[in-house]
Amino acid sequence: MALENPVPRHIGIIMDGNGRWARRRGHPASFGHRAGVRAIKRVLEGCEQLGVNVLSVYAFSTENWSRPRAEVRALMRLFHETMQREIDEMHRRGVRIVVSGRRDELSPRMRERIDEAIARTARNTNGVLNVCLNYGGRAEIVDAVRRLVAAGADPQKADEAAITANMYNPDLPDPDLVIRTAGERRVSNFLLWQSAYSEMLVTETLWPDFDVDHLKAAIADYGSRVRRFGGRPEQDLQAVDGGRRS
Repeated sequence: MALENPVPRHIGIIMDGNGRWARRRGHPASFGHRAGVRAIKRVLEGCEQLGVNVLSVYAFSTENWSRPRAEVRALMRLFHETMQREIDEMHRRGVRIVVSGRRDELSPRMRERIDEAIARTARNTNGVLNVCLNYGGRAEIVDAVRRLVAAGADPQKADEAAITANMYNPDLPDPDLVIRTAGERRVSNFLLWQSAYSEMLVTETLWPDFDVDHLKAAIADYGSRVRRFGGRPEQDLQAVDGGRRS
């Protein structure tokens, strides 16, 4: 299925609203998180249909450890179960799984499951699911700089390209579009380095309710925008200088 307007290569999603979705139905937050996993599956399938190559999902931030202990335990159990349950299906569909975040701070059991998913799908070429787990944009930049320092890099040569090369998954393109659900208007430490020129879209839809139709609407909105990357579009430049370019 193809859309008429340009389709982003990489979409990042700040998945917000699981808890509110559950509370409105009289259930604990864990009920909403499980519904959120189903939303990831729907959206990933939609990305495959629409030609989006990379989907990054903000699953658990470095700040989320401050949530109630029972909720954190339930989330970690859900992550482990989902990795175990879905890896065969992801591999069958040709989806490559990568994980961004401080994996060394996760439990050995979780790290083992992550390593298995990454290794099993490493050669798949039908799209990428980037799970941002124990992830923070500032932490990623700090970790990249630490790797440069540990490698003995010359400070005078520590440019943007060098830092980018030391990010968690430097082979992924920067996100063209970042979507935040549930109406909040902040980036919440998500892909700070990579999203410098990303288009942003905020929807009031809670994450468990987000489906392929919402994804299509977001992509259509993206396709109607003119991306400037800090400059001006060609038609604006022509209006300024009468079409005379040096």
